[in-house]
Amino acid sequence: MPLTMLRPDEQTGPVVSSHSTQRSAVRASSGALFVLRVIALVAVLGSRAGSGENRSINQQIDRVMARGSEPGDPGFAVLVKQGPKIVFERGYGVREFGKPAKITPDTNFRLASLTKQFTAMATMLLVHDGKLHYEDRLSDIWPDFPAYGRAITVYQLLTHTSGLPDYETLMEAEEKAHGPRWSAENQIQDPEVLALLKAQTSGVFPPETKWEYSNSGYVILGMIVAKVSGMSYGEFLEKRIFRPLGMRTTIVYVKGKNQVANRAYGYTREDGTFKPTDQSATSATLGDGGIYSNVRDLAKWDDGLTSYALLDKQQMSQAWTPVRMPDGSPYYWPGNATDNREGPPKVVDYGFGWFLDAYQGRVREYHDGESVGFRSTIERYVKDNLTIIILSNRTDRSPRALGEGIADLILSSP
Repeated sequence: MPLTMLRPDEQTGPVVSSHSTQRSAVRASSGALFVLRVIALVAVLGSRAGSGENRSINQQIDRVMARGSEPGDPGFAVLVKQGPKIVFERGYGVREFGKPAKITPDTNFRLASLTKQFTAMATMLLVHDGKLHYEDRLSDIWPDFPAYGRAITVYQLLTHTSGLPDYETLMEAEEKAHGPRWSAENQIQDPEVLALLKAQTSGVFPPETKWEYSNSGYVILGMIVAKVSGMSYGEFLEKRIFRPLGMRTTIVYVKGKNQVANRAYGYTREDGTFKPTDQSATSATLGDGGIYSNVRDLAKWDDGLTSYALLDKQQMSQAWTPVRMPDGSPYYWPGNATDNREGPPKVVDYGFGWFLDAYQGRVREYHDGESVGFRSTIERYVKDNLTIIILSNRTDRSPRALGEGIADLILSSP
């Protein structure tokens, strides 16, 4: 059902707002997501019953998003597309707690792990250029990489099947042995991640024997993009992705080298108030989480993916094909569960920077992002021509659950 456009100048009312480390994004509780989705749908149904059938869907979306928060709280930016048309966009809350600047569709948030799909695209572009191959190994890129890197390929890095040690775990071990080293003020940088990995003698499992979400893998991919292209990671993305798609305010943020315009700062709710948690010791790494963007620029990214503006359909098909073991059998989530949910083993459906598991039987490409003060999601319901993007500068709500609630609302409408 088509929606009526809600203009940015119609923004009124408060917000329901729905990586700590980026890796926790994929370990968030499915049970919590389900509960939040049910709450969102109850709000939708209540508003529908109270106002009659004439209330438009965009008003119901607005009620879902605006429920449970005050206008002066950190909040959200939301954008909904049906095909190429933006049918709903709005900001809720403030960019910085205690200050008046409101969140709008142009507000830039830290994307955290949503960055991974851009790192994957940059890698694919270099493969397209013939400068890189999916079969290239870490020892091909860095000849001094330890012997275990001879078995790790670019393809395995893209699909989280490399077995590279988690750099945050290595940071903890390093600080336990030698004392405090990193903090929000003295953040770990990409070359330090590489040095920690080079100091190891093995991975955590042999490549392509397990699947385990890896921020290390995507930090290394970002460094590969820079090394192979001869540009910085940020320069390459600007030249080959952001500029061609018209993403004019999206940047790879490097402190001291560039500035984030219209920036939202991150917060965590504690003891009934919001505490600043904008940066952590791991917030400066690039390929796994270093991009800042806004929902309007991400709508252009979505358009570019749909129209195959950067790579053709055949080339993109690998990004959206679930990874499988060499014998064709599926990978399963670690611990015989997904998102910490008890139950039978669940298959991992992951491509290059995208989760690919269906939602309510509908084909979906999505990824969440999570860092100390931010949560984000992009959900593409491919056959339904529906895309939902939610960026947040608070951590006490789940954008994915809210996005799924919006999808339920729209896709169930006659």
